[in-house]
Amino acid sequence: MRRIAYLFGGAAAAGAGVYVVVYLYRWQWQRAILCGVLLLVVEVMLLGIVLLGRLTRIEERLRDADRRQRESAARQEDVLARLRNTPDTGSRFRWLEDPAERTYVFVPVLMVTGVLLSGLAWLVQRIASKTARPVAERRLAGRLAVLAAPGPDEDRDLEELSPPGATRTRGRTVRLTVATLVGAALLGALVVGLAELTQTREERANENEATSLLLRVDMRGSGLTAERRSLAAQQVWERCRDATSVPLNHASLGSLGEGLFAGVVRPALTDHDRMRLRGCLEDTVLDRAHLTVVGVGDADADDD
Repeated sequence: MRRIAYLFGGAAAAGAGVYVVVYLYRWQWQRAILCGVLLLVVEVMLLGIVLLGRLTRIEERLRDADRRQRESAARQEDVLARLRNTPDTGSRFRWLEDPAERTYVFVPVLMVTGVLLSGLAWLVQRIASKTARPVAERRLAGRLAVLAAPGPDEDRDLEELSPPGATRTRGRTVRLTVATLVGAALLGALVVGLAELTQTREERANENEATSLLLRVDMRGSGLTAERRSLAAQQVWERCRDATSVPLNHASLGSLGEGLFAGVVRPALTDHDRMRLRGCLEDTVLDRAHLTVVGVGDADADDD
């Protein structure tokens, strides 16, 4: 279940991030802000899922530790109860409490047995020393040479060697460095690309007389008359007159009927200003109203 949540959360975050870039390119700031907020929400959700999983594992470990501690305490209490309930059988060495007149042979027998065992061990040692071969000793020395301490020259060689985990650590460091550099390069390329697409810069002027736009206004709800459509179109048009690099001082908008409007801008707009004006007009700025740019074209002085 957690993997499915990670999958859907990652897909949603990727989609929101892509649309943030797309809307920034189109100069649609409201939609870019909405997608950015959605991206933050998804990231917070994924972070919450990760933290919830960590807390769940910590609780399970604490629960297991408490259970083991209770079991250990129960075993200790059980052993202590058994020790306390053990009946007293009296003295463990009764022969010490018997009258001193009795004669015991325990200690003399033990001493004689020790002497016999020592003699037998001495005899075995003498036989082994007489029958041992130099080859066996050399073989034993060869097996024990691995455990011998290194000499002075070998110590110097050992100092030059790297630790056991140095190769793995070095490889991991190289991979981490490469991944960091690649990520930084991609992030830099993304920032530079967005700056190139969205920056305001000097462009070659359009030699045409004017730029014409055909707009369609769609509104949701009941009781929406042509006057409301015209009012919505005028509000969005007036708002977007300063969206271009040069303020649109000579811009008119007229109604063509059935939700269609025609706008004329003088002087003619450059390609970048067209993109900025179109993005502003199609952005979500009014409640229950949406403008769509049907077409954009240039008009010469000879056009009617």
